[in-house]
Amino acid sequence: MYSHAVSAGWRALVLGALALPVSSAMADPIAAVVPASPPLAALTLQTALNRALQANPGLNAARHEVLAQDGAVLQAGARPNPTLSLDLQDRRRETRETTWQLSQPLELGGKRAARVAAAEHGRDYAAAGFDAQRTELHAQVVGAFYDVLITQERLRLAQDALQLAKRASDTTARRVAAGKVSPVEETRARVAESGVRLEQSQAAAALATARQRLAAIWAAPAPDFEQAEGRLDPLPEIPDAAMLAARRNGAPNVQVARRALEQRKAESQLALANRAPDVTLSVGVKRAEEMGRNQALLGFSVPLPLFDRNRGNVLESAQRANKAEAELNAATLQLDSELAQAVADLSTARETVAALRNDILPGAISAYDAATKGFEYGKLGFIDVLDAQRTLLQVRAQHLNALADGHRAAAAIERLLGHASFGAEH
Repeated sequence: MYSHAVSAGWRALVLGALALPVSSAMADPIAAVVPASPPLAALTLQTALNRALQANPGLNAARHEVLAQDGAVLQAGARPNPTLSLDLQDRRRETRETTWQLSQPLELGGKRAARVAAAEHGRDYAAAGFDAQRTELHAQVVGAFYDVLITQERLRLAQDALQLAKRASDTTARRVAAGKVSPVEETRARVAESGVRLEQSQAAAALATARQRLAAIWAAPAPDFEQAEGRLDPLPEIPDAAMLAARRNGAPNVQVARRALEQRKAESQLALANRAPDVTLSVGVKRAEEMGRNQALLGFSVPLPLFDRNRGNVLESAQRANKAEAELNAATLQLDSELAQAVADLSTARETVAALRNDILPGAISAYDAATKGFEYGKLGFIDVLDAQRTLLQVRAQHLNALADGHRAAAAIERLLGHASFGAEH
């Protein structure tokens, strides 16, 4: 039969799950390096972030793009090379004329400065993209890490629930053997135990998937940690309006759109500068063998902009700048919409967790205690115990789901505003 020890065990199980182990605070792990090592017994969020920043393929690709843009800036500042030419007239030595000429193009209209400016803005755009991808990766790691914590807790609860269900089955079997309850009660108990066992298998499979998803972020072929160590409760605080307003303009995706607009404007200025024709200066010497003397040569050439005035490129670059400005406005509107939704989701999750922890969960525990005592004293049937147990498990599942929703919302805010938004709370 169920005893007071079993009831106390459930209370310890449910209330103890609300005070989970504490992990180190989440911080910016730019300089940290985690070398390859044997599987960790416990993986903290900080270690997961370090590994992702070191080994994530997508972030490494973005890093190489920033370095490549340095080469583009270097190349944009290069001046045109001079041209050395040799002209021979007549194959006979005594009448041959030999001309050596050095030509140097001179860029006019501020082309070089405009070209360098466009390349520098391209580098800024690549750097903003790298920062946005790093922030996205940070939020992805946080979300995946807390998914592992949630599934670990679900598996632990399923294992404890299975132990209690097995005790209930054994107790009911003894009472059936003693003739105190109907054999139908034992059948119900065994069916309930089988259901809990199935839930345990599903929780184990979900945990394996969550662990693999987290390890895949740093390109590990298999999870290289035994368990995740962190804290689920309390959830991060809701950011106030002043903080949201202060960080809104610096949001990663908005910065990317703004840098893209600056690059397009610089390219438009370059297209305007390219309308001016360049001048080529030439200097050389002409040797006439028949006359036995050298002649100095000076000259210049300039193309006549009669047919190609670069109007097409000017129009294209201007329209692309207009497009980039519209994309910046769209990115800002999307940020406001997604941010409002994420803040609302976090607020709802915090309210749900508080209600479950303070009101609903204690009531479910009391109902389960009353049902087990009533069953112990023969006043209630086992179906009442099953109903109370099912209610308690549902409440615990709702609590875990609310925690998961809250951490996902917090990760979304980090992704939208930058991971410094909740750096102190995690």
